[in-house]
Amino acid sequence: MTSATPVGDAHPYLRAATAGVRHHTRSLTTAAPSAPQPADRVHLDVLHAHLTALHRLFDQLAETTRPPHPAAGRHLATAHTRLWQATAALHDAFHLLPAANESAAEADCHPERLPEGPPVLTICQRHLAAGHIVRRKTTPSDLNTPLHGHTTTCSQ
Repeated sequence: MTSATPVGDAHPYLRAATAGVRHHTRSLTTAAPSAPQPADRVHLDVLHAHLTALHRLFDQLAETTRPPHPAAGRHLATAHTRLWQATAALHDAFHLLPAANESAAEADCHPERLPEGPPVLTICQRHLAAGHIVRRKTTPSDLNTPLHGHTTTCSQ
């Protein structure tokens, strides 16, 4: 029997997730350099799940960092907003792609077949759930503000 990983020991999991994204990026660029494959709905659905998980993480980090370190908390809140903008764009791209290998009969909505509904709607359910956090903590003007004017303390 293995012991559970302590809650505070998430860094190895974050490193593994980062390594997985790096590996996936490398495999996309080296697999078929002559004819790269465009993204498909399954690919974007998995990326959307990754981004919404990051979105929840940034939300929690901003909340816990803001009281003791207000400036850092504001930057994390800005990152949270920008991540939501990326998530929303990814969701929109998903719906603009054609459904692959799906006949007209399979494309019909049959929620009785799966308890969570048709697979194409899982991205929408996830997106709506993440949207509740955004609407609770972010104004529409914040969501539409461009990144211009953002200052950083790093020298380049």
